[in-house]
Amino acid sequence: MRYAVLVTGPAGAGKSTFSSSFLTHLRLSKRSANLVNFDPAASPTSFEYEPVIDIKDLISLDDVMGELGYGPNGGLVYCFEYLMQNMDWLEEELGGFEDDYLIIDCPGQIELYTHHPFLPDLVRNLQRLGFRVCATYLIESQFMEDRYKFFSGVLSAMSAMVNLEIPWINIMSKMDLVTANTDDPSSGARNGIRRKKDIARYLDPDPLLLATTRGQEASVPNPRFHALNQAIVHLIEDHPLVSFLPLDLSSPDSLETVISHIDYTMQYGEDEEPKEPHDLDEGDFQDLE
Repeated sequence: MRYAVLVTGPAGAGKSTFSSSFLTHLRLSKRSANLVNFDPAASPTSFEYEPVIDIKDLISLDDVMGELGYGPNGGLVYCFEYLMQNMDWLEEELGGFEDDYLIIDCPGQIELYTHHPFLPDLVRNLQRLGFRVCATYLIESQFMEDRYKFFSGVLSAMSAMVNLEIPWINIMSKMDLVTANTDDPSSGARNGIRRKKDIARYLDPDPLLLATTRGQEASVPNPRFHALNQAIVHLIEDHPLVSFLPLDLSSPDSLETVISHIDYTMQYGEDEEPKEPHDLDEGDFQDLE
C-alpha cells in the first residue's frame, strides 16, 4: 500500500519545516518515506531533504513569469494547469515508489485549496494510482493573537476540507511560542498569545470568541460586521468540522501525536494491530493557569 500526505496551508505556516521533521521521524522509525515538492516557486534551500519528485523538473514559476509575463498568482495557476495536462509525467515519476509514504509539500496560496479544482483532481489521480491520501492544513499560533484573523483561518480550513473531500488533519503550528511563560518578557513568547488555559477554545474553535454582545457593538469598526460575525458563528456551530492538533516541533511527543493521528486517518499498516492515535494529556494545558 502506498500513502500520500498533502501538507497544505497559508504561507508562513511552517509547512516545509513540518515536512522535514515529519520525514525525519518516519525514517528514524525505519519507514520508507520521501519528500515530494509541489510548489513551483520553492527555493532549493527551502528543503532539508532533496525531493524525490519536484514539480520544478516539469515547470517552474520563474520560467512562467519570465516567458509568459504572468504575475505570481496567475503563474501558479498556470503551473498547476500544466501539471494537470501532464499527469503522465507524474504517473511515471510515482511509478518507482511502492509501499512508500510520500510527504507532499504544497504551495502557500490558499485559493489552490479552497476553490480551484487542481488539488481535488490531483487527489483523484493519486487514488487511481493506488495511494491512500489525506491532507494536513497548517496555520500558525500567531493566528490566536487576533480572533478575527483566527476565524478567517478556520473558515479557510473548512473551505479546503469541503473542496478536497479527503481525510483531514488541521494543525496549529509553532506552539512553542505559546508554551513559553507569557508573564516573562524575556521568554520569547509573542505579545498577545493566549495562555494555555485559553488555548482549548482555539484548538476546538469556540465560535463565541467571535460573537459580540449588544453592549460591545460600539467597539466593532462597522456595526454591520456584527451581523456578519453572528452569521459566521452560526455557520461554525452548525458545521463543526474544524479542530486543531497543537504542534510544537521542539517536543518529540507533540510531533509523535500529530503523526499518529495522520497514520490513524489513513489506516497506515491496517494489516497490523490497529493503534489508536495518541491524545494530548489535559495536564499539558494546565501548567500556566
